[in-house]
Amino acid sequence: MDRLEEIFRMQAALNSRIGVDTSSLDDKGKTEWVLNYTRAMQQELAELVDSVPWKWWAKYQKFDEQNARVEVVDLFHFLVSLAQVLGMSPDDVYQAYLAKNKVNHQRQDSGYEQKNHEDSRHI
Repeated sequence: MDRLEEIFRMQAALNSRIGVDTSSLDDKGKTEWVLNYTRAMQQELAELVDSVPWKWWAKYQKFDEQNARVEVVDLFHFLVSLAQVLGMSPDDVYQAYLAKNKVNHQRQDSGYEQKNHEDSRHI
């Protein structure tokens, strides 16, 4: 089994254990869980920020790389759950990543001087 497929399987099992079945949500449920997961990700991002010495005025801070890694994994848990809410499979995520990565390179090649909302609509 592909590693990304295994991660998706494990996350679905964890979500089910918690009482969330992302595969059977109606539009109202999807809206609720998109908001829940994005809010959770915002909190995890804040915890990641707290892992680095961002307070330039505070001399006591140290970079906590181990905790930063944990926060990245926490973010990934919620990101996979969010993809599942949106009905994305591991292959869907992979294909969308490939397409968006190509768009990002094309933007860099062209100087990315102007936003073009149409260049990502096919993803």
